[in-house]
Formats: sequence, structure tokens, C-alpha cells
Amino acid sequence: MNPNLDQLQPYPFAKLAALKQGLTPADKPHIALSIGEPKHAPPHFVRDELIDNLDKLSVYPATKGIDQLREAIAIWLQQRFQLEHVCADTQILPVNGTREALFAFAQAAVSPGSNVLMPNPFYQIYEGAALLAGATPHFVNCSAATGFKPDFAAIPEQVWRDCELLYICTPGNPTGALLDADDLRALIELADRYDFTIASDECYSELYFDEGQPPIGLLQVCEQLGRKDFRRCVVFHSLSKRSNLPGLRSGFVAGDARILEKFLLYRTYHGCAMPLPSQYASIAAWQDEQHVRHNRALYKEKFAAVLEILDGCLEVQQPQASFYLWPRVGNRERSGEDFARELFRQQNVTVLPGAFLAREAGGINPGRDYVRMALVATLEECIEAAQRIKEFCQ
Repeated sequence: MNPNLDQLQPYPFAKLAALKQGLTPADKPHIALSIGEPKHAPPHFVRDELIDNLDKLSVYPATKGIDQLREAIAIWLQQRFQLEHVCADTQILPVNGTREALFAFAQAAVSPGSNVLMPNPFYQIYEGAALLAGATPHFVNCSAATGFKPDFAAIPEQVWRDCELLYICTPGNPTGALLDADDLRALIELADRYDFTIASDECYSELYFDEGQPPIGLLQVCEQLGRKDFRRCVVFHSLSKRSNLPGLRSGFVAGDARILEKFLLYRTYHGCAMPLPSQYASIAAWQDEQHVRHNRALYKEKFAAVLEILDGCLEVQQPQASFYLWPRVGNRERSGEDFARELFRQQNVTVLPGAFLAREAGGINPGRDYVRMALVATLEECIEAAQRIKEFCQ
């Protein structure tokens, strides 16, 4: 067996199950705010497209995906991020959900012994990908002092020298913080100076609150810099959050054609082509924005209701984007784990301790005093959960 498997930590939800083990929750209906699984109804026309193409299950799909899907993605990227041109043939690669692609990318993009940098707290796939590629994860703390952005200024030069891959997540999971154009320009300069690849996880980019100000993306900043080849830059997008289609397992990677050429070679051996019915369903999803705007409106309504209830009882604010709240609940005597355990026991509401999403770095675990709340349940359930949390805090 690969000895690097022994370095993998239990997944956050395994830790959560252990935290709750042996507890008897209050006699109330359970409300889960722990898992970031969208619960809004998926678009009916995507389902119809999937069904209409089930006959294509008899065909082996190509790893590169069909031309029509890559072209639909290219058009979406150009419109959404104000790009002059994206080459559907060389700069886009469909994938079976970005979780799979984010993990696989490190296996193709880094060499054993190199550094892979990632935000802390983070999506645990980044860490596992680095470890199984034989690289060393380096955690970049995100705290209130930096607006929950990674503190890139604190990274020693030697760490940058040995870096081959930087994962960023914008909007951030779990904090909802955004990297702005200046942040992304600075990272591109660092990538040029130290010769590493930036992998930007932008899976929450379509969950924002101001229709006039969508979050900026890495390729958009490349375009502003005249960097039309997207050198050293790749982005990951998904239909899971944007279109409430987590079970479709559909996303894409886009950016530097030289990098994607090698990644396609890796994936050809990996054997991870997207089934043709899923590809045709994905085309329908990428070509429609009406359901995405409706999706944002539902989340906006939930955030407004929940934050009104929690005002004054928790240190929490609306994120810049995403469907997560990241309230500070800990103090010297109580951690986020303590809060989550007692909230479940007293109110039968499940939240995820922030420490489970982070690692100790620089002498601290930046998630220790926080919990993550995913507002994915119905509006009524989110309101009920907020009322129970308020009662618990009081």
C-alpha cells in the first residue's frame, strides 16, 4: 500500500460523528447545518436532458468531453468573467465534479518533495491531494485579522522557492471571503517569480448577494493583465452549488493549455471520462442563468432571516459569498467543538467545528473558535435552527 495513505486524517464528518457519539439529543426534529450539500430543487430541464440522452450510455465517452460541452463552457466563461476568448479545444477540460479534479490535479502537477500551499481552514481534498502526490502541505492561516484571506505575507521565501502548486479558494470555504483583483495579481507575480501553478477553486463563485458585483475570477485577472494564455493559472468550476446538481458530478477545469494538455494525458490513464448523458445535461445547465439567479435569491432570503435572529447573540456576519456562516463561538474556556457538541445535545442542531476544517500552523488552529453553518436546508428549517441557536446561546 502507498505509505502516504497513513498520513491522511479522518474526514471532517468522521470527526463530527465521533464528537456526537454517545450523546442523546433533545427531543426535537434534527436540523443539519453541517454538510454543504445543496438542497434546492435542481433545474427540471437538466433532468429532462439527462433522461432524453440515456440511450448514449451505450457509448464510451472521450476523456476530453464532447465539443458541444466545451464550447458551452467557453461561452459561459467569456460572458461571466468578461474574457475576450477561451479556446474550447485546448483551454477547457470537463471533469466529474471538482472534488475529483482538485485531487487528481496535484497528482499530475507536482513532484515528490515539493511544497503545496493551501488556505487554512481549507477543503480537505487539497491536503490529501498533496500528501498522496508525495508533496508537503503548507498551511496559510486565514484569520479575522486578514479578513479571512490567507496571510500570504507570512510565508517564508524558502517555502515559495519549493512551491509547485498553490490552491486558493475564492469565495472561500468555509469563510466566504473573496480574493480581490489586487490579491490575485500579487499571486500571479509570485507564480512567475517562483514558477508554480495556481489552482483556483471557484466552485462558490455563483453564490453571491449583489447581482451587480459578481466575484472576480483568476482568469478574469489574467485577461486584465493581457495574459491571454492564462499562463500558470487554472480554475475549477462546478454545477453542484451553482445549479443544485451535486449528484450529477459535473464541472470543468480551465486555463493554461500547456498544463491542461498534461492533465488530459493523466486523466486518460486515470479513466475518469464524464458519461455522455451527463455531458448533455451539463450543456443545458451552463447555457441557462435564470435558475442560477433564482438560486441566489433563495440563499439571500435565508441569510437575511437567519442573521436577523442571530443578531446580538453570536459574533457573525454575512459572508461576501457562498452559503456558509462562519461565526466565532469560542473563548478561553470553550472551543468550537464544545459549542457544536452542546448545541447538538441541547437543541438537536448539527454544525461543523471549525477546527475539523483546519490544521495547527504557526502555533494556532485558526478554526478552533469557529463553527461552520451551511444554510442549505429549507428556509423554515434555517429559521427554526437559528431560533434554537439563539435559545442555546442565551
